[in-house]
Amino acid sequence: MYLRERQARGPSAGQQVGVAVALLVIDLMVIAWMVFAVGMEGWADSYESDSASASASASGASSVASQASLILMGGAVFTGGGLLALGWRIPGVVQVVVLMGGAVLVSSLAAGG
Repeated sequence: MYLRERQARGPSAGQQVGVAVALLVIDLMVIAWMVFAVGMEGWADSYESDSASASASASGASSVASQASLILMGGAVFTGGGLLALGWRIPGVVQVVVLMGGAVLVSSLAAGG
C-alpha cells in the first residue's frame, strides 16, 4: 500500500535533485566535447595559409557548430521534455536550461563571439 501511495505522488524532491545532478555532469561533459570540436575545427580553418582555401573552409567550423547546436537542442527537447512529461520537474528544467545554454554557447563560438 505504501509503495502505491508513493508512486501516485511521484518522485521525491531528493530523487529529482539526485537525477538532476547526475544529468548535469553528463550534460557538461557533452557540452565540453562539442565546444572542443568546434574549437578544433576553427583552429584547423585558421591554420590554412591559402586565403582561397581558407574562405572555402571557413564554413567548416560553422557547419560543425550547427550540427552541435542541433544535437544539443534535440537533447534538450527529448530529455528535458520527456522528464517533464514524466513529472520529473527539477531534472527536466535543468536539462532544458543547460542544454539550450550549451547550444547558444556553441553557436556563438562559430559566430566568433
